Amino acid sequence: MTTDPFAQFKAAQRESWALFSPLATFTTLAAASLVDFAEVSQGEVVLDVACGTGVVAITAGRRGAQVRGMDLSPVLLEDARRNAAVINAEIEFLEGDAEALPYADATFDVVLSQFGHIFAPRPEVAIAEMLRVLKPGGRIAFCTWPPELMIGRMFALTASYLPPPPGVASPAAWGDVNVVRQRLGDAVSDIRFQRDEMTVPTLSPQHYRAWMELTAGPLIRLVQTLSDQPDRLAKFRAEFEDLSRQFFVGNRVRQSFLMTRAVKR
Repeated sequence: MTTDPFAQFKAAQRESWALFSPLATFTTLAAASLVDFAEVSQGEVVLDVACGTGVVAITAGRRGAQVRGMDLSPVLLEDARRNAAVINAEIEFLEGDAEALPYADATFDVVLSQFGHIFAPRPEVAIAEMLRVLKPGGRIAFCTWPPELMIGRMFALTASYLPPPPGVASPAAWGDVNVVRQRLGDAVSDIRFQRDEMTVPTLSPQHYRAWMELTAGPLIRLVQTLSDQPDRLAKFRAEFEDLSRQFFVGNRVRQSFLMTRAVKR
């Protein structure tokens, strides 16, 4: 039996992302953009990887697709089931790891992920798994955060205070089209990219920072880690607010993202 070298890291992620549900509300419009971009249609069998509260899965299900969702967090999966129950959607939500998807080869017509698979520590493992469960000729599509924009720079700032364990890739690298092309490699054809924007309503950069500290996994872990280092925590908060000001306009923070779509050979 192989021991997962990142088991402890994943356990910490499972705990920190458990509070994400309130923030998921702002991802609903992005979910529609992703499902549109992937051209999900009635009758297709679709997987939502790292599905969180199920916003992508439910959006795809409302198109008439047969959908399954998988996530590391049992807390978020309970919220996903409740969300699906509101419209009586028959969606199977399973607890699982993006690096070891609990599905057979070539099961799905479409594999999606909205800002989720990017947190798998080994991108090459996660993308291989997503392609493994996808049928030849099927479509893979996902949303990611460009490294030069708000959330990508937030990842870099957070990592400067709380570096990831050795061997864990930055989630922001998934927002670089050249990196995405390299990771998908020759396994796919017809790669397409498109930009979109998600906005988070907030009264100020300070309000945005406080909200993110309560709901975003990386910030939750960082604040916990720096709880006994008030000077460093105050410095981080000031830097985060300075970053947020660059994307704050009209009582909202602009969070631009990248969508990728490709066809499995």
